[in-house]
Amino acid sequence: MIENDLELKVTQERIAKFESWVAQFRVTTSPAEFKLMSGAYLAEIEKMHAEVMEYLGRHASEPAPAKAAGAGHRTQDTELRI
Repeated sequence: MIENDLELKVTQERIAKFESWVAQFRVTTSPAEFKLMSGAYLAEIEKMHAEVMEYLGRHASEPAPAKAAGAGHRTQDTELRI
């Protein structure tokens, strides 16, 4: 979630970088490779774009929505149990 203008700028730059990569893939890879390589980038572009739109849709005086409990936090328990 974008919480301030600096994060907005960084996200917009990241979107531009990912779009540039996908545009390169379109001309430097085979159609099969393109489908394999571009999918994850396009999904991430869509996710980031949605975050940008959410942020831009709020007036500057409105607070960011509260984060969901546990969102963005990883647990310390990473032990593999068999």
